[in-house]
Amino acid sequence: MRSILTLLIISVGIACLVGILTAIDTILYNLSSNFNRIGANAFNIYPGVGDVRGNRGGRQQKRADEISFRQAMEFKERYTYPGSDVSINMFASRNATLKYKDEKTNPTIRVVGIDETYLDVSAYEIAEGRNFTRTEIESGNKKVIIADGIVKLLFDKDAAKAVGKIISIGSNKYKVIGACKSKGSSMNSSGENRVFIPLLNSKIIYGGANTNYSIVGAVSNSLEMDDAVSAAIGTMRNVRRLKASEENDFNIRKSDGILETLKDMTTELRLITIVIAFLTLLGASIGLMNIMLVSVTERTKEIGIRKALGATRFNVLFQFLVEAIIICLMGGLVGILLGMGMGLAVSMSVDGQFVMPWQWMFLGIMVCIFVGVVSGLYPALKASRLDPIESLRYE
Repeated sequence: MRSILTLLIISVGIACLVGILTAIDTILYNLSSNFNRIGANAFNIYPGVGDVRGNRGGRQQKRADEISFRQAMEFKERYTYPGSDVSINMFASRNATLKYKDEKTNPTIRVVGIDETYLDVSAYEIAEGRNFTRTEIESGNKKVIIADGIVKLLFDKDAAKAVGKIISIGSNKYKVIGACKSKGSSMNSSGENRVFIPLLNSKIIYGGANTNYSIVGAVSNSLEMDDAVSAAIGTMRNVRRLKASEENDFNIRKSDGILETLKDMTTELRLITIVIAFLTLLGASIGLMNIMLVSVTERTKEIGIRKALGATRFNVLFQFLVEAIIICLMGGLVGILLGMGMGLAVSMSVDGQFVMPWQWMFLGIMVCIFVGVVSGLYPALKASRLDPIESLRYE
């Protein structure tokens, strides 16, 4: 009974260790998958803010020149990082009104001029219809792709019904050639209430001398993000005709910043979890040591008989040490199963995929062996040093 109670204490400590760490990994894995689905492997290039000399010799901040259409297209042509895609887009309008027959939206719809790679780079998926062709982009045809929010507003949530219809964007009429899938709760409402028109068409209708063109790059492997961004900086400096002594007049924002911040925060959480679990196991190890000392006292005569029959000090030490390790391992196995159950429960609660915690299972087993050795070493040494004659006389 004493051994079972100690085993349960150890299992609670291991369950906390494995369970919380597994839950953290499961949440991070599903967050990473969701972020990749909404374009977390992408980066944006936009005008920066530079210092200029004021009238009185002071320094003032001024927004750098906008990225022109020529610069954006030149960057797209020059940027050749392996496994990457580049897209050019511009916000044509942020308060457009859409109309289809008698249905009409509020003047809150965003119109975005895009090229043929924008949907892939921004992780939009076509539900019905198709993407723009390169010819449609370059010729500026009046065709449009609508996001899921527009499908809900104008076409009764039926994407198939929208394809082929003519809608009005302001005073211009466009033919719907595609409808996008919803990005779910990961995308805010402004991301769903937008329409996409060919880039050249948006330049002609909505563009001006100071229009800024956004550049979006994406890499197939998010681990290569830093290298891809470094290559983009070099290419953009050449496009902007910057001298070696001049600082960048543009900024690059990586979409994986939030995920990296979460990873940094969970690193500290992991360390706290490990410390708490070790404190729990410290109490369990003290209890196990006490049990082993009691066991040595109760089995003193047995130890004397073994030594009288030829058992060495090492035989006795090994016996008690193995007993302590086995108790810890049994508790560890129970704790690992409980911890996996905790992780599975978390993954089910967030509708995510369960991640098998192989590394934490291994850590739990190693911790159990360590606790068993530490807890059982002193009682085992005490048992091995007993005098066989005195042990046989013990009552």
